[in-house]
Amino acid sequence: MSDAELAASLGFRSEYADVNGTRLHYVIGGAGDPLVLMGGWPHTWWEFHKVMRPLAEHYRVIVVDIRGMGASAKPETGYDKKTMARDIHELVRSLGYERVDVAGTDIGAMVAHSLAANHPDVVGRLALLDIPHPEESLYALTMLPQDHQPFLWWFAFNQLTDLPQILLEGRVRPLIDHLCDMMLVDKDAISDADREIYTRAYDSPDAIRASNGWYQTFGQDIRDEKTYAPLTLPVLGIASEDNPFLEPALRKQTAGFRFERITGAGHYLVEEKPDEVVAHLVKFFG
Repeated sequence: MSDAELAASLGFRSEYADVNGTRLHYVIGGAGDPLVLMGGWPHTWWEFHKVMRPLAEHYRVIVVDIRGMGASAKPETGYDKKTMARDIHELVRSLGYERVDVAGTDIGAMVAHSLAANHPDVVGRLALLDIPHPEESLYALTMLPQDHQPFLWWFAFNQLTDLPQILLEGRVRPLIDHLCDMMLVDKDAISDADREIYTRAYDSPDAIRASNGWYQTFGQDIRDEKTYAPLTLPVLGIASEDNPFLEPALRKQTAGFRFERITGAGHYLVEEKPDEVVAHLVKFFG
């Protein structure tokens, strides 16, 4: 199924916008105050498909394929989160909104934080799921696995140029399966059909290169983060059961925040515990 067909199956509409020198794909539906959702690697807007309809009962929901993701353009540059935040700022303005609420997970959470830091006029409330904006503690991650420590091997793999495209083109599905099986408590929470959608989205050299770009710009993101004052808008952090990163980062990166932890789930919270995610977001956004 195409993005348009998938969106229509949820009662949403697939659209495009030319912003900040690139082209973004987004899916829109529902009625009410605008709520922007952004996902991460290796997913697309479809990551939110379980929560879109219930959220659309309360909000005008806009789910964005961030720069380099899914049906959005995959330019050679611009994958630092500050540039990607400007993409979203211009998209919001092109849709006629002065202010939106924003929720992001994984790479989308990094972009969401940068949007609030660089364009505070456009963000009313901010929800970050499982991942904070890159900051200097990333340099302390180890290359070898240790007991009771996260082993984020793909952070290093995605730093490579050219080799990921050579290794993964035509072979993305095993990577999708590996990450799902590693990061889900309920391995069936992301179905075979869902995994095929993500496989098709990433199974090209340009898509692989673009997703590498999200990680290759972490150094610039860390330098940018050092220039940001703590966020003063309302912030909600939602973390998986064993996540050690989000709460400490929010203590440094915000003037105050609410924090919720979802038990019995891994990193892909939106797909594994959609009802709990919706409940937390509706309570926070109002």
